[in-house]
Amino acid sequence: MSALEPERPRSKLPLVRILFVVVLAALLAAAFAYRARLEGEPPQIRVTPEADMVGTAPLEISVSDPGAGLKSVTVTLSSGGTETPLLNERFAQAVGEKKLSVELAKVAGIKEGPVTLRIVARDASLRSFLAGNEASLQKQLTVDLTPPTLELIADDRYINFGGAGAIVYKASPDTATSGVKIGRHFFPGFAGQVDGKPDHSFALFAHPYDTPQDAKAMLVATDKAGNTRQLPLVYELKSVKYRKSTIAISDSFLQGKVLALVQDAAAKQGTPKDAFVAVNEALRKANDEKIAAVTAKATPAMQWKGAFVQLSNSKVEANFADQRTYVHNGAPISSSYHLGYDLSVTKRYPVEAANSGTVAFAGDLGIYGNTVILDHGLGLFTLYSHLSSIDAKEGDKVQQRQPLGRTGETGLAAGDHLHYGVYLHGVAVLPVEWWDGKWIRDNVEPKLQGRGSDEIAVSQQPKARAARTKRGR
Repeated sequence: MSALEPERPRSKLPLVRILFVVVLAALLAAAFAYRARLEGEPPQIRVTPEADMVGTAPLEISVSDPGAGLKSVTVTLSSGGTETPLLNERFAQAVGEKKLSVELAKVAGIKEGPVTLRIVARDASLRSFLAGNEASLQKQLTVDLTPPTLELIADDRYINFGGAGAIVYKASPDTATSGVKIGRHFFPGFAGQVDGKPDHSFALFAHPYDTPQDAKAMLVATDKAGNTRQLPLVYELKSVKYRKSTIAISDSFLQGKVLALVQDAAAKQGTPKDAFVAVNEALRKANDEKIAAVTAKATPAMQWKGAFVQLSNSKVEANFADQRTYVHNGAPISSSYHLGYDLSVTKRYPVEAANSGTVAFAGDLGIYGNTVILDHGLGLFTLYSHLSSIDAKEGDKVQQRQPLGRTGETGLAAGDHLHYGVYLHGVAVLPVEWWDGKWIRDNVEPKLQGRGSDEIAVSQQPKARAARTKRGR
């Protein structure tokens, strides 16, 4: 175009397109914004626990609406013709969830007996002529505010730190669960184990090595409504000295045993420390969780009798709950607790069942290598690890001293030996007590025979006096 030609007017088409895109985007945004407001799903209501019996334990109510959000929630409790409002709330801005914890024991005028819980919720949807979607739940409940009764029949007055104790108690028939709680551990009781006393329960428990010495053990009973009764257990805790040891890790051990067990690819490609930490900490944790899971599944009947036996001709090379620090090239790289005894005889020595029971696990178990776990009933288990071979399978019934396999050095073992452990409801406990026939005769058998604490104490007094007289001669 020459300088003398008139300039052509610019096209308005691109501007129209831009305006069209802007308007379309605004419409889409508006549609998206109101999409949730037009949804047709009602709010969701959940009440826990789901049981029909409720007591002093809180009743948890959760109302949620992931779409438009909640606009209002009403909760009422009806009893004996009286309706008590527990919540009546309207939200200025829609909320995704509303939670309410109700302690029925603290509701004014509440009495034991039948009640009706009613929950009504509306969301902020524009459905139903702007009224929103409604959800309601009506639940018939029985209020029980009376906790179970508990009576301690026979206790244990002396317990080793890390060791076990045994008690007999009687709980009222409405009891759903009962046992001993200490720290983060719970040891359930079993009915029908005490001779001639079907309404009595027997419980083995421990003062675990990983629980503070001043922790208080409580006998606990809980009914179906969640009401709980507690009785303190009073015993003298005998101190047990657990050792600390240092173990040097060689390069050959790292390149052999450790790398063979590493399951994390990054750790396998990293430094020797990375590999050892992955095995000794991450894999050990996973293996210990497996042991806890197996040994937490208690058989509600006693399968053993009398003292447990130590591996014949063996000597103890490492003790229970030793705190080990592992050192490589003079520097500490990891630590752990040794939750059993290391027993050695000769290579490939036959491993015997410490007492009668049922094989609960047989197979490879990471750092523990080839392992057999026996269930002896009432929450008591024994563990046999680092085996070179296994001669038992899961579900087998075995007798005391029956061969289970042969010693070896599978897993993280540095030499041929048996790692022997005793577990009570998933908790590792001091093994030596269970080898002691006198300890079992004094602390376990009398209680299973139905004798109370005073009767047991009287029966043991003559023995104690005779022992003192004999020592004085």
